[in-house]
Amino acid sequence: MPPCVPSKEQIYLFHEGSLYHSYAMLGAHLLEYEGVKGASFCTWAPHATQVRVCGDFNGWQGALHPLRRISEGGLWWTFVPGAEEGHFYKFEIFTAAGELLLKADPYAFTADRRPGDASRLCSLEGYPWQDGEWLEQRKANTLYGRPLAIYEVHAGSWKRGEDGAFLSYRELAADLVDYAVEMGYTHLELLPLAEHPLDASWGYQATGYYAVTSRYGTPQDFMYFVDCCHRRGLGVILDWVPGHFCKNAYGLANFDGTPLYEYSDPQRRESPDWDTLYFDLGRPEVISFLISNALFWFDYYHIDGLRVDAVASILYLDYGRREGQWTPNCYGGKENLEAVSFLQRLNKQVFHYYPGVLMIAEDSTQWPLVSAPVYCGGLGFNYKWNMGWMNDILAYMRTDPLYRKYRHHQLTFSLWYAYTENYILPLSHDEVVHSKGSLLEKMPGDYWQKFANLRLLYGYMAAHPGKKLLFMGGEWGQFKEWDESMSLDWHLLSYELHGKMQRYVRELNWFYRREKALWEQDHAPPGFQWIDLNDHNQSVITFMRRAGDGAFLVAVCNFTPVVREDYRIGVPFPGLYREVFNSDRLEYGGSGCVNSGPLPAGSLWWHNQPCSLQLTLPPLAVVYLKREFFD
Repeated sequence: MPPCVPSKEQIYLFHEGSLYHSYAMLGAHLLEYEGVKGASFCTWAPHATQVRVCGDFNGWQGALHPLRRISEGGLWWTFVPGAEEGHFYKFEIFTAAGELLLKADPYAFTADRRPGDASRLCSLEGYPWQDGEWLEQRKANTLYGRPLAIYEVHAGSWKRGEDGAFLSYRELAADLVDYAVEMGYTHLELLPLAEHPLDASWGYQATGYYAVTSRYGTPQDFMYFVDCCHRRGLGVILDWVPGHFCKNAYGLANFDGTPLYEYSDPQRRESPDWDTLYFDLGRPEVISFLISNALFWFDYYHIDGLRVDAVASILYLDYGRREGQWTPNCYGGKENLEAVSFLQRLNKQVFHYYPGVLMIAEDSTQWPLVSAPVYCGGLGFNYKWNMGWMNDILAYMRTDPLYRKYRHHQLTFSLWYAYTENYILPLSHDEVVHSKGSLLEKMPGDYWQKFANLRLLYGYMAAHPGKKLLFMGGEWGQFKEWDESMSLDWHLLSYELHGKMQRYVRELNWFYRREKALWEQDHAPPGFQWIDLNDHNQSVITFMRRAGDGAFLVAVCNFTPVVREDYRIGVPFPGLYREVFNSDRLEYGGSGCVNSGPLPAGSLWWHNQPCSLQLTLPPLAVVYLKREFFD
């Protein structure tokens, strides 16, 4: 038997939904058989009457290379002598209705650059990885008790060349990696890089799930990018979309003339919000395809995590649908039981093969135990985006400070549920598009107050329990909302307040990373304690963050543009306290209202604390205090 002919065991597991490295069997693989170089081709098309492969190697004459059916479940296979790396190809699928469909390979490792849509033969072997030390350390790091500051990036618009062209993966490995490291981020999160036809979809409507997009270079170029990240101490997270795919004729839709990767039930097939097709998560072969794809990005590209997009759209049968447009499950509920099983299997397999990586759910619902282990009844993710915090804090910050006292609950409510999941606090791309305005533009007040409010937001976010995520451009106060068709407005850094905002975010990131009280107990109640959450009239909140050894920071946030002299707060111990960070410093663009000397805490009981001190609260600012110790 030639190599790459699927074995009986592989075929069985694929049709059972348990072949978790199915990309090694299906797709196109360069090989040598009996001294002849060529490629094997394998695809799944159970309802096809005939399958052929056409490409550069046969003048696009599929009749020269028919595939033979090798399983009752619809696997087709052949070997093509003379097929070489770089050759483009497609499958010719003859349907039961007599149609001929030209389809890209669902398992192709790379594809033509838009507007081309053919698959391309490619080997992923042989890259000289130099990140072994990083991968070994990663196995032991769960990141729960470590700092996590994520910089979310769209590779096509972070920065462009002088001619407006995309930066390549290798150019990003120089510019973006250096920048993220200097700015103090621990991880990059990249919007989807699976091949997709439309730039404006940002990668969320894919056609080639195994093909890293050729917009920015080759698979080896992306390997180089990840390798550079790891050698500089920077993790890489990819956005991944297992819920839905686009309808393009050459893609997965009606692959063999029937709904195959998508649901056959019309009430479950299409997404009314995105005009896409939902994966059939009850079909075993689709499970093999998707779980293999998740593992593939770890296997071949050494990524450090997946952020799973739109989990709510997978979990709920009525997502985006009106009454009468969906059918309840067998228990009469709206939960997609197949999706629950899929997500649990997905996370179990990822953590089985790659302990220490990140599996992050973007979920805006109240589904319980999203970030709890499967054995506890959870979905098995280790992190979830805190969309409730994001919505509340942005609504609060948009409010004129004069009226914030009436919305004080939006500052404090998130702490009631902060430990129900392992949360990441996201200020993501979704909040700066579709006429929502940039983060800076959302802030009320005059020009100076907008920047002050934004510094306050970031400073409060750094102190709030949960890991951190900020979308590109937010670090210097991009004024206009994000546009994927052009570069960020880097020229704004020549303006004083934008440049100072960038410095502020850089120094805030490094301050956050140095202070273990801000991250060591992010997911445990002892890591946070209110000092005063009730000063709504002055829109001030005061709280402590604690490390595991008892070390603590006091954070005081003033959400009004009023300087408050001799503001008294309770603290747990007497002694001298010192201001260790202040968002109102002149070098950050603030007014320079700082507490320059030590702040003595006496034994006056205040805020249910045995001691208290007085300080000056700068306008629209956050102040961090630390107790001094003397040998």
